Amino acid sequence: MTIWKNAKLALGAAGLALAASAASPAMAEQPTYHPGYADDRAEIEDLMARYLFAIDFHDWDAYVATFAPDGTIEFANGSFTGREAIREAVTSFAARIGEFYTTEDGSPAKLRHVILQSTIRVEGDKAWATSLWVEMANDGPGDSLKMGTFGTYEDQLERIDGQWLLTYRNVLNDFIPGRNPGPENPVRAMDAAAQAWQDR
Repeated sequence: MTIWKNAKLALGAAGLALAASAASPAMAEQPTYHPGYADDRAEIEDLMARYLFAIDFHDWDAYVATFAPDGTIEFANGSFTGREAIREAVTSFAARIGEFYTTEDGSPAKLRHVILQSTIRVEGDKAWATSLWVEMANDGPGDSLKMGTFGTYEDQLERIDGQWLLTYRNVLNDFIPGRNPGPENPVRAMDAAAQAWQDR
């Protein structure tokens, strides 16, 4: 289940009606961007890039620093809240890379993550983002680059003490049943969740 669906379920009838409207086949309206949107978006995109560099280069201090102190990350294997729990989860996965990706000599391959595009909704000190990501490694023939997995990030963010941080990241794997955003455009669901938060 996606975090947008979780949010819509929790919002009750009004939120569900809004979400249903946003998911209709009618043309979706583009959001109105406030004057500081470009600055907020740049800071959020920088945060997302720092997250990816940190995970790919095993800089766990920098990685957990992209989350709020009580932030949560959800993977296919569970949900983890708080920086220490997040650190333990990601380092455990990193230690097992060789079980999934190896070079021709059997060494653990190097992983690289890339965000393809992101849509970001900012409302005051709250933000929501939907991004497509891919994961690749040098586990192809002759240790060449090979595309691995791909999916969608569903993010909720908050500006805390002047700094944008992830409060919730849902890492969806588009090819895993129950761990993908579903057939509808996930940006519409994100906009519905943001609008419902505004109208609460």
